Amino acid sequence: MKYLNIIAAIAVLVSFTNCSDDNKIVPTEPEANLIIKFQFDPAQERLNNLGEPAAVAAGNAAQSPDFARMSANYIEFAPNATTLLGEGEIVFEGPKTTAGGSNAIDFQNVTFAGDGDTFLTIPLNDVAVGNYKWVRVSLAYQEGAIQLLSNGVDYTGTLASFVGYNNYITSFDLNGSTIEVNDNKSQGFWAFETQGFTVQGQAPEGATTVPNPLFNSSPIPQGSCVVTGEFENGLTLTGNETNDVRVTLSFSINNSFEWTEVNADGKYEPNAGEQVVDMGLRGLIPIVAN
Repeated sequence: MKYLNIIAAIAVLVSFTNCSDDNKIVPTEPEANLIIKFQFDPAQERLNNLGEPAAVAAGNAAQSPDFARMSANYIEFAPNATTLLGEGEIVFEGPKTTAGGSNAIDFQNVTFAGDGDTFLTIPLNDVAVGNYKWVRVSLAYQEGAIQLLSNGVDYTGTLASFVGYNNYITSFDLNGSTIEVNDNKSQGFWAFETQGFTVQGQAPEGATTVPNPLFNSSPIPQGSCVVTGEFENGLTLTGNETNDVRVTLSFSINNSFEWTEVNADGKYEPNAGEQVVDMGLRGLIPIVAN
């Protein structure tokens, strides 16, 4: 009887052990993500709307802002040069609203990223398998420091430039100063702060540079601020990735803030009547790292 009890106990123990093995949780591989970062490069080539190298226009002057942050409203991967806008793989669309009347970017709910910061992280499973050659990015907002001259004194000020196609803005903080808007503002609206003093303005329609090397085969709507860049070696997604895929969007800010010169000294002098004519980015190079 004693031996029978021992055998029964062993049987129960084995039963529990087998049950434990059957229900053991097997670790799973972490999900691979698409990670998109921003980079602002003052040394990157300066391009025009056609994606061609461009110098500062005669009679104008320009400087490279020290951007603190940017926001995008749309990111799309395109497989070839004839892929029309919207027919590629759209990996990001920002918030929109009709609170100001017509459809506009909802500035109060946009996502920001600084130089070297991550703007977007999404599962790679959410991105279609394919070979992509181009990326399109619709910029919405830029904010950073610029230099100006006023009454013989050099100042550093903070510039906010709304480069999106249409922007609904309630208010925004600019270096501690609150700018009230509560309206839609078209592409080219800007505000500037220095020493607690603020001023607002509007760049001329169509003046914001938006480089698109695919101008002939895949044009973009006027005022959309969709900057186009080419992957040097393409971007291939197979659907079998186990590691994150990182794409750095390197934007050229090479002399991207441009104004008309009244005093030919290369310094921005708003008190002299010098007018802002361009705040657009000057090129895009997407860089892939696995």
